[in-house]
Amino acid sequence: MTPPDDGSDVVHPALDELGQLSFAEHSLESVLGKVTELATRVLPGRPLASVTILTEGRPATVAGSEQLAVELDELQYRLGAGPCLQAASTGRPAGIPDTGTDPDWPEFAAAAASRGVGSVFSYPLPAQELVSGGLNVYSRHAGAADERTRSLVSRLAAYAVGPVSNVYLYETAVERADHLEAALRSRAVIDQAKGILMERFKVTADQAFQVLARLSMERNVKLRDVATQVVHTGDLDLT
Repeated sequence: MTPPDDGSDVVHPALDELGQLSFAEHSLESVLGKVTELATRVLPGRPLASVTILTEGRPATVAGSEQLAVELDELQYRLGAGPCLQAASTGRPAGIPDTGTDPDWPEFAAAAASRGVGSVFSYPLPAQELVSGGLNVYSRHAGAADERTRSLVSRLAAYAVGPVSNVYLYETAVERADHLEAALRSRAVIDQAKGILMERFKVTADQAFQVLARLSMERNVKLRDVATQVVHTGDLDLT
């Protein structure tokens, strides 16, 4: 059944689903998986969909509705060019109306056409400080990215960026907390090792630390591991 022109009867419930996602209960991959699943559900022609995320300038497909979408994304990454890269990196929509006659990305377009994809449309996730990316749509038909489809994709991308940013912030906070906990554990064991050396060799705290640091550098062993050896065995010999 073809959705009505505004797509409200299928789009609104889909957007509600995105808005109700709890970032504490979902990974970034699961949120984006929901985005691609909803895109294939509400867009005309049941296209394939994927999401490209840029991390430190490096692209990666974090979710794809089918393996073909992932493979076509990765082909663009290898070629260093294509609609998904352009949309994610520039913040502007990009596409191939007909993969059989595209002059901009002929190598990628030919490969997409050979896989049964007639048109490609990539829409950037709205600009956020922490997240750059794009929602990619692969249609079996040429000219599928008409004005209505573009409007629906833009609405999905606009709603998707909120949960995506929330999940990214949540995962970053958890990662930082884990790093802080690890750093505190390292500091505690280093302080214990310093205390043992100070007592045994009657040296200052700074001198004890210098002994640990020198052993770490000379033996190419992490400072924390040197300290752990001292605490567990009372021995500076790591051989």
